[in-house]
Amino acid sequence: MAYIDGFIIAVPTANKEKFIAHCEKGDSIFIEFGATRVVECWGDDVQRGKVTDFFGAVKATDEESVVFSWIEWPDKATRDAGMKKMMDTKDPRMDPQSNPMPFDGMRLIYGGFQPVYELKA
Repeated sequence: MAYIDGFIIAVPTANKEKFIAHCEKGDSIFIEFGATRVVECWGDDVQRGKVTDFFGAVKATDEESVVFSWIEWPDKATRDAGMKKMMDTKDPRMDPQSNPMPFDGMRLIYGGFQPVYELKA
């Protein structure tokens, strides 16, 4: 079964086009290193909660939007090898000088997830 890396970040709403350009430049490296799919989702209907929510998780301000993203890998072994290769590479797509993050990377939340149930149409 596939393996998923999930991400939640706060991106200044004014930086939406910069964020898309950042993704267009950098996301292809994941595919080259074995991922089968990369999805970047701009928050469109994200509600504020009474106890917790996406905004609080990434300390988003009123001037920021929440972005939910994931990378799908064929399995965890491919993901581990691909991420190691990505971290070891000097590829300019991963260089903050040539492809700066248009958001505060310190507030990025991420993790690896093993699917336990899947339902398809």
